[in-house]
Amino acid sequence: MKIHAEALLFDNDGTLVSSLESVHRCWTRWAEEFGITPEAFARVELHGRPAVEIAADLLPADVVPQALARIEQLEVEDVPNGGVHLLPGTRDLLDSLPAHRWAVVTSATRRLAEARLEAVGILPKTLIAAGDVTRGKPDPEPYLLAARELGVDPARCVVFEDAPAGLRAGRAAGMTTVALTTTHASHELDADLVVEDLSALSALVTSGAVEIAPRR
Repeated sequence: MKIHAEALLFDNDGTLVSSLESVHRCWTRWAEEFGITPEAFARVELHGRPAVEIAADLLPADVVPQALARIEQLEVEDVPNGGVHLLPGTRDLLDSLPAHRWAVVTSATRRLAEARLEAVGILPKTLIAAGDVTRGKPDPEPYLLAARELGVDPARCVVFEDAPAGLRAGRAAGMTTVALTTTHASHELDADLVVEDLSALSALVTSGAVEIAPRR
């Protein structure tokens, strides 16, 4: 299967980088600080969702602003502790792409996203973060905004995601979707193409498009 596109839109955590160790460490401490029981915490899906939605699921509305500031602080401060690393294939694929042909679209705050990306040496020209939209994934708004920022028709964009919520956002935006089985099993991922990680893909750049294909 070959996919032809004008822009490639990447989720960050679980797609370009892995921060699972850091996320688990910081959110567990956060839950303890705010008196959330392990049972209540275990019922909430963390991955691929904006922190504001997670906090709103677990805490009274008047506590949410304080809780959001605290989890951002914990996660940013944890970046130097080695909890973030590049996933296979990330460096090679991004290095093969012109800066105007790709963007990072994340549910993290801009401060946190930039800290994690900087830690692994990724400097996207276009970054869409939680504060840039009013509705996060699985709503299509983040991916539609990225397409608009790059000046590309959504139908000519490819979304790379590891989480069901992100894939739903990409489909709702009318984009081709590629799922990575870095955090979820393949049967949980509804996408046009499912691969293990970015190392399974090659990119051929031409003057007007990018051709994505599985490596043989």
